[in-house]
Amino acid sequence: MATLTDRDTVFQSSDLSRSSAEVFAAATDHPVEVTRRDGESLVLMSQATDQARNSLLELAAQLIVVSTSFEGTLAERMSDRFPWMLALNVGDRELCAIEILTAARASFATKQPHLAMAELTAWKETATAVAAGLGGASVDWLDQDDTEGVERP
Repeated sequence: MATLTDRDTVFQSSDLSRSSAEVFAAATDHPVEVTRRDGESLVLMSQATDQARNSLLELAAQLIVVSTSFEGTLAERMSDRFPWMLALNVGDRELCAIEILTAARASFATKQPHLAMAELTAWKETATAVAAGLGGASVDWLDQDDTEGVERP
């Protein structure tokens, strides 16, 4: 076994039979390359990692459709692809569109799908809460300069 870095581990195909537990443990943590003498190398990864990559690709496809259309604002085009955004007010739709695009760019640049997916999920959950009528109540914030502490539970 040759280790390049903590994120890029390379195993020979024979390692799968000799020390499969080590290979599987590494693949659970991050994708690993399995080299073969008789063919192209393979990548072994967890199903969760594969699903995260697929989700990011699906988001990318939607964002490409949104970015190649010129009808309406960015928020309007995204609301067409993500109808749950319609539960948000106009200002929040604009902010949502920008934040999802920004998170997607960061995900693509760093190869970290969770950045975009967490942003998308957070906005979707916010829209769901707004649609359910939550969030309309006024909030009383605690003053940071207030000397009175909150009793521990």
